[in-house]
Amino acid sequence: MSFAESSSVKHEQPAPTPAPAARSGLRYRADAWKDKLTTRNGWLGDYDYAWLCMPTLPFSTGGSKRKVSNAPPFYALETDLPILLAVSSGLQHALAMLAGLITPPIIFASALNLDSALSAYMISASLIGCGILSLVQMSRIRLFRNYRLGTGLISVVGTSFATLSTANSIFDTMYANGTCPTNADGTRGACPDAYGLLLGTSLICAFLEIGMSFAPPRALKRVFPPLVTGTVILLIGASLIGSSGVPNWGGGSSCLSTVNAAAPALSGACPGGRALPWGAAEFVGLGFLSFVSIVLTELFGSPFMKNVSIIVGLAVGCIVAGAAGYIEGSSIKAAPAITFLWVHTFRIRVYPPAILPMLAVYISLAMEAIGDITASAEVSRVAVSGEDFDSRIQGGVLSDGIGGFLSALFTVTPLSIFAQNNGVIAITRCANRAAGRWCCVFLILFGVLGKISGVFLAIPNPVLGGVTTFLFASVCVSGVRVLSYIAFTRRDRFVLAAALAFGLGDLLVPGIFTHLFDRVHGGSGGGGTGGCRACLTASRSC
Repeated sequence: MSFAESSSVKHEQPAPTPAPAARSGLRYRADAWKDKLTTRNGWLGDYDYAWLCMPTLPFSTGGSKRKVSNAPPFYALETDLPILLAVSSGLQHALAMLAGLITPPIIFASALNLDSALSAYMISASLIGCGILSLVQMSRIRLFRNYRLGTGLISVVGTSFATLSTANSIFDTMYANGTCPTNADGTRGACPDAYGLLLGTSLICAFLEIGMSFAPPRALKRVFPPLVTGTVILLIGASLIGSSGVPNWGGGSSCLSTVNAAAPALSGACPGGRALPWGAAEFVGLGFLSFVSIVLTELFGSPFMKNVSIIVGLAVGCIVAGAAGYIEGSSIKAAPAITFLWVHTFRIRVYPPAILPMLAVYISLAMEAIGDITASAEVSRVAVSGEDFDSRIQGGVLSDGIGGFLSALFTVTPLSIFAQNNGVIAITRCANRAAGRWCCVFLILFGVLGKISGVFLAIPNPVLGGVTTFLFASVCVSGVRVLSYIAFTRRDRFVLAAALAFGLGDLLVPGIFTHLFDRVHGGSGGGGTGGCRACLTASRSC
């Protein structure tokens, strides 16, 4: 889900500095670290930090050559990196992916009506788990024969948006069939067991992607061509905009259920306890302010600010919302000062109707990983073909599958490689993995400090909706970008039209498949009913 085209700056980057001769030995490493910690060059290098913080003017002409001449040098994969540049680049990577990491757990917690303590833990677990598993993804551990684990690039991972639409359909099914409780007034009751069922199903389905990693990348691309993956990514983004982004922008799901109610009856259902209907001007305005802040930051911001434009949008929206009284501090007070994984646990079980949809999710994640690793290799100035590249693809998909298995044990939903970090590499001109390791340090630190999760949880729904609508739209753009590489034939257009007919039809009129299997339900046993539920859930989520 890239917000910046890495290829647009590819030709502006100078040739990478040749990697230094490999040396080993404890004495050499000690001398190298001593030199780095005690010299100005070791701390600062010759990087132009002023350029990183210099605002830009949009629509300017004739400045491209000046931008190239003023740009700092490109730091290749094995180039020695100054400490300050590694830390600052790592912070940019962490902030660039922060909104994407906190959004899925917030949406899951809201869909299951979980309390603030459990919701804050889910955010912390997401940050910590993604920090740990990103270290695994960036490694390149040799296994057996020519197989490896990890890409050896700055390939950071985060909670996947592809799981959201599938999980929402699964949760809807659980509330409809009584697996999760419903309150007397028709609202959803708290159902942490549903999250445990999602984790357990994800855990066993991860073996599919692990197995796929040992297939040749060319074979995977032949079985799942861009026509398939691009369509899936496009529909996932569109589904998320309709099911989460815009509903939150208008005030949130609890507020949406009262859209036709009288204003006095709304107190407590909407952000800040305001007696306002869903879609009120106040809510839409808050979300629009966050959205516009992202756009203005992209137009006028410095390279550093552009990398963290999503955080800028959240910050501006929260400042105004706080001044207007739309932020409640209860989640911040309830959050612990320090936390870690497994402070809260979920009963992990398998939900059979969710197996087919989750298998489809992992296939999508594997295809997404191949595309993102290719983009990472391109922007990092390493080979994008040959045995070395195929090894990176194999190691990345394997790490993605193992990460899905481990993330379930970490109480986190499946992960995917975050493509927006390729834009950070392109802008900072730093492809060294030291920056990625610092990114992981910051993510783990943000997760351990529990109050930070409480702050994220206090973000009003309209602010979150304005930002996530932009994020989910970028998912759609990623799908369109994949489709743009296709030299369309008549057959390709026919296949795409057939897929979009059903996909967009269900998104625009989501109730069309509700009673599709009613007659089958009435005459079949538990296994048949479960199979029909699986088909229904898959049709809604894929």
